[in-house]
Amino acid sequence: MRRIAIETERDADQERQHRSATDRVAERLGRITVFGHRIDDSWADLRRRRVPTHWTNLFGTVTLASLVVVTVTGLVLMFFYTPSSADTIYAGSYAPLHGATVSQAFASTMHVTFDVPGGVVLRQAHHWAALLLPAAITVQLATTFFTGAFRRPRRAMWVLLLLALIAALASGWSGYALPDDMLSGTGLRIVEGILLGIPVIGTWLASILFGGPFPGRIIENLYPLHIVVFPGALLVLAALRTIAAWRHGPPQFPGRGRTPENVVGVALIPTAATRAGGLFLVVTGLLLLVSATVTVSPIWLYGPADPGNAGAGSQPDWYTGFLDGALRLVPPGWEVVWLGRTWTLAILAPLAVVGAFFAFVAAYPFLEEWVTGDRGDHHLLDRPRHAPTRTGLGVAGLVFVGVLWAAGGADIIATAFSVSIEHVITALQVALVAGPILAYTVTRRMCFGLQRRDAGLLRHGYETGRIVRLPGGGYHEIHRPLDETELARLAMPGGARHADRPPLDGAVGPWESRLRRGLRSYYNGGVIEAEPAEHEPGDSFPAVDAPVSRR
Repeated sequence: MRRIAIETERDADQERQHRSATDRVAERLGRITVFGHRIDDSWADLRRRRVPTHWTNLFGTVTLASLVVVTVTGLVLMFFYTPSSADTIYAGSYAPLHGATVSQAFASTMHVTFDVPGGVVLRQAHHWAALLLPAAITVQLATTFFTGAFRRPRRAMWVLLLLALIAALASGWSGYALPDDMLSGTGLRIVEGILLGIPVIGTWLASILFGGPFPGRIIENLYPLHIVVFPGALLVLAALRTIAAWRHGPPQFPGRGRTPENVVGVALIPTAATRAGGLFLVVTGLLLLVSATVTVSPIWLYGPADPGNAGAGSQPDWYTGFLDGALRLVPPGWEVVWLGRTWTLAILAPLAVVGAFFAFVAAYPFLEEWVTGDRGDHHLLDRPRHAPTRTGLGVAGLVFVGVLWAAGGADIIATAFSVSIEHVITALQVALVAGPILAYTVTRRMCFGLQRRDAGLLRHGYETGRIVRLPGGGYHEIHRPLDETELARLAMPGGARHADRPPLDGAVGPWESRLRRGLRSYYNGGVIEAEPAEHEPGDSFPAVDAPVSRR
């Protein structure tokens, strides 16, 4: 035994001596401890970790690609941009503006566009990525909402994602004004009017932002916000959400072999990482391709900003269109005089409505938990049809924002369809009130119908179109049974879903108890019972007794 041990130790020494330098370096690096964990152990954990494969998971990669492109291009543009409102005489390569008095910010942006090799692609890649970033985050919010991925233990992740969207909107808006062209100048004039319309503190806010009479030092004030404050907040929020996602693990849709205790999917390393890397490269390549072929923000056509002029038909970037639309839909003459001041409701009402909307979206996970009493952890996602009330509210919110967004282009709609702008505004005002209500009602009823369809499939299976004659002379259609995968996908533990919710007792006040009981009853909506089983004697498909929830 001793001889065997000596030979084994000798063989190990020879193996260590014959290993390459890279192997020895990798071994030493693997022994390094980072945040209390060895790199080898962390790498092994990454290889063991599983990730569900579903299309809703793709938008995180799209968001990451947009964030990387906008960050890299922004860092390069910093070396050429001059954040100054001081006047200068333009003498660049664009001949129509020779001799014009422009700001140094506008002149430096023109220099990047026409005099720096690849500068126009760089600028447009930065702009297109900034347009795609809030879109990807918005789709993430929508999929998270409709699948119930915001429930415990991921409520904080929902708030972080919403704050990331707000940071992306603020970052895009602050960069929108930096070229100092006519279009951005028109947008800044609107912002100044909004700030001045806020009672008591409006003049103070405008003075801080602009640094004096319009346009003041707005470029110098917005530049640090655009390159440090808002992007820094966005990166911090993204990092915090990534940490929370790693801690809680990915949620997954119900299916065969999927339980709250496991994750069915592919390995994070290398399969999921390779797929994500491929999608990352595809999105980055498409952004660069679009940037090289499709013009965006042609400031040479808009011309330099002028405090005394405004561009006709000017439109904001798509992600702030709903804010402009909220201002346009306020009826004229909404002003009151109170405490010796004029309160302009045409400004305060849109600000209050949009602010209340974002506050409701941020608080929704907590409100739903308060109503339903569901305080358990959820690692299995809902199909939208299984939560009709939530799905209806989500569609109503999308319609609400969509109407505001359409109102931001009301003048373009009126021009394109040759109708009166007043008629367009009136129609959008009606749609803003009636549209969400109608969308909520229709969506909720559609979810109930889809639940009844699933209940029929669970009971009887799929229709085959094969009609057989029974011995008694009647006719019956043969149904194809569902396989285990389809059963696991369609079936939902309706009764078990509410089993762990505590009943309302005297621990709360009578008014709150009655309110929560009423809201819970309406939110849950009862239970849709499956129809009695109607199978032929030869059918091997058993009846399914599990009810389908109408929540």
